[in-house]
Amino acid sequence: MTMTITTSNLNGIRAAKRKGMEKWLLRHTPDVWCMQETRAPQEVLDEIFEEIGADYAQAGKVERAGDIHTIDDVCRIKGRAGVGLVSVLPFEGTRIGLPGLDEDVDTGRWIETDVRTEQGYTVTVVCVYVHAGADGDDIKEVQKYRFLDAMTARMEELREEAARGGKQAVICGDFNIAHTPIDLKNPKSNLTTHGFLPAERAYIDRWVGEMEYVDVMRDLAGDIQGPYTWWSQRGRAFDNDAGWRLDYQFATPELAAAARGFTVDRAEEWYKRWSDHAPLSITYGV
Repeated sequence: MTMTITTSNLNGIRAAKRKGMEKWLLRHTPDVWCMQETRAPQEVLDEIFEEIGADYAQAGKVERAGDIHTIDDVCRIKGRAGVGLVSVLPFEGTRIGLPGLDEDVDTGRWIETDVRTEQGYTVTVVCVYVHAGADGDDIKEVQKYRFLDAMTARMEELREEAARGGKQAVICGDFNIAHTPIDLKNPKSNLTTHGFLPAERAYIDRWVGEMEYVDVMRDLAGDIQGPYTWWSQRGRAFDNDAGWRLDYQFATPELAAAARGFTVDRAEEWYKRWSDHAPLSITYGV
């Protein structure tokens, strides 16, 4: 059996729906779909999740719309952040938020679920939306690094559990960091730009080095330039493929070894995009 996990920043779930997200979903219907920047209140999410369930049923992925499983966290700041997860695989446990982060700005950024395959293989799937930060904004800088510290501590716990023979884990989402020069089109001109600062990139160095997480897409793609998952709305960044790779799936070693392939669903043309990010899907043989 294979399990396909997709991560995608929606740039607002209502806007994505208006721009054609449903057409993409009917073609792909991943087993687990991690969403970031839903930016909608609970009642709107509940309604759209019902519609997504109907799409899964129409695509033949489930028998009935109500057969999908969902978890979400709405940011306490209206119109900000928000994460959600849809799965055709049953949940064995769910958790929301990171220990020690109680400020409103840190809500709607981290959810976990333990999904179980038909063969009984259980995987912890995390959906995360890391603070973007902002150049010259000290408050947002503090918020980003505080969040990165908290998530690194939790990732250590998940890695230790996997190393003891427990559940494998995959952390999916928009990390708002390009790891290396091959992860953005113009690295030299962005050396002092937020999202490519050495202090930010050092976190990924630690995850894939000391903590032995695998950047699954990079492991599958090899040391090639890109592929990118985000393009600025300014100028002709999309048309010129002047993008950044900000969306990742970091998996514990056993799960990463089961990865079979990936796709980045970059729209054919600018006007066909339903978000400024492209979905990243990885298929695992479980």
